[in-house]
Amino acid sequence: MTELIYQVDSYIREFDAVVKEVRGRGVVLNKTAFNPRSGGLPPDTGYIVKASKEYRVIDVEIDKESMDVVHVVYSEHDLSPGDVVHGVIDWSKRYRVMRLHTAAHILSSIMYLRHGALITGGNIYEEYAYDDYSLESFDLNIFKEAINEANEVVKRGVDVKIYWLSREEALRIPGVIKLASKMPPSIATLRIVEIPGVDVQADGGPHVKNTQEIGEIIFIKAENKGKKRKRLYYSVRP
Repeated sequence: MTELIYQVDSYIREFDAVVKEVRGRGVVLNKTAFNPRSGGLPPDTGYIVKASKEYRVIDVEIDKESMDVVHVVYSEHDLSPGDVVHGVIDWSKRYRVMRLHTAAHILSSIMYLRHGALITGGNIYEEYAYDDYSLESFDLNIFKEAINEANEVVKRGVDVKIYWLSREEALRIPGVIKLASKMPPSIATLRIVEIPGVDVQADGGPHVKNTQEIGEIIFIKAENKGKKRKRLYYSVRP
């Protein structure tokens, strides 16, 4: 199982690691700051460096059986188990995704508290994000009001807390799961992301340390995608 150092510190941009296994163009490290594709988040990109050679990381996946993180490089390589390497994250992409991810948590909490809406789908990209909500009827004003309220939280500069709880203790927190059809993985300890007074969720991805880092959440558009799928598109200012 790969040690996920980004879960402890999402601001780590570079790190040293050891190659555990090679699977073709897939490289497994003993630890990583690369966030894998999961939970609607895009995978990090960047480089794995060995001596003077750089290998471009174009995808990052998690092996659901071993929980190893597989870094997929662009071309053939000469990496071997036991090699000491240096990882470098594409920080501009990562940081923008972090801002959008924390914004998504604020919005989902507002939608849950104000309208009882759960997330039924969604994705975050580098440039924008969207979430589907389990609303019965489509009302554009609901989304615009949620954006406005979320931006008030952003302006307050609330510190984002990261900690771990036992699964039993975490699942006793009201609203800790805001996905309509998904429970957290069946593991004993869950990572909790809390924006005090705003939101508490079980979540494994990277976030900003303070809501002010989000900048401003921008409404793009909203669409009726069908029953219990009312979609909000949004971004953050560059």
